[in-house]
Amino acid sequence: MAELKTVGIIGVGSYAPERVMTNFELEKIVETNDEWIRTRTGIQERRIAAEDEACSDLAYNAALKALENSDTKPEELDLIIVATITPDYPFPATAALLQRRLGATTAGAFDLEAACSGLVYGIVTGANFIATGAYKKVLVIGAEVLSRILDWEDRNTCVLFGDGAAAVVLGEVEDGYGIKGFHLGAKGDIEKVLYQPAGGSMTPASFDSVSAKQHFLKMQGPEVFKFAVKALPDGLEKALEKSAMDASDLDLVVPHQANMRIIQSAAKRFNISTDKFYLNLHKYGNTSSASVGLALAEAIETGRVKKGDNIALVGFGAGLTYASCIIKWAK
Repeated sequence: MAELKTVGIIGVGSYAPERVMTNFELEKIVETNDEWIRTRTGIQERRIAAEDEACSDLAYNAALKALENSDTKPEELDLIIVATITPDYPFPATAALLQRRLGATTAGAFDLEAACSGLVYGIVTGANFIATGAYKKVLVIGAEVLSRILDWEDRNTCVLFGDGAAAVVLGEVEDGYGIKGFHLGAKGDIEKVLYQPAGGSMTPASFDSVSAKQHFLKMQGPEVFKFAVKALPDGLEKALEKSAMDASDLDLVVPHQANMRIIQSAAKRFNISTDKFYLNLHKYGNTSSASVGLALAEAIETGRVKKGDNIALVGFGAGLTYASCIIKWAK
């Protein structure tokens, strides 16, 4: 059996829409207030896509930055994976639309749906294509326009989410660096605590489904919270075991940006400072599959990441799914 190649992230890019919606703006839309949102979630503002911006537009802008950052030309890409729950269309895949727009004419393309775990699922999937020698460069993007599936009269959900995109280019890296271990998990038996009831084959679009607001995101907050406070540390622990590391070996944890209390709970379990967790939740809210990548890109831009650092990427969300990977940074 051929020896597996060493794979890592060789480029990162992100994009956030220009429009900023603050908690104070939400006070004018639903019965809520800035203090309630901040104290319960840590969110202060979020980005909202322009009317003419679709998922592929956000993905495209993030992809261009990742390609430039990795010094990769579109025609060098072997595969494009877009992780999203808000694609341009039910089909074709947003990744295929992006392939055309980027000019990545020789790349395969498909979408992956794992909600807030999506980018990490995509990284693990793409990395295995490279590890086996099948491909050399893979572009993975997490992109969401969640504002299009929010009920702006539901104060329990509309205050939490935002729009954005992040992209990574995967490739071979020098021995000793790159992805050291990962874990993918799911609990499909509790799928209806965070979901979009209508629009699929179970409940096709109809006058009744639209009238009942079934095309909007629905969430049972307490149930999701109970899952997340267990899934984040469990997933991270399993990835650390596979990497032959423990939490003290980590230089930075980049978690899904969902709720400050979830992250504080994980830090307490591992007995590590919350300073090791990179957070930008206050600026973007929950951007689902884009979340981990937006935080990683910002951590790099602000100098929190250097060559040789052990970085954990952790996602958890609808499905319910969770995913984590440990990377020894190679750049």
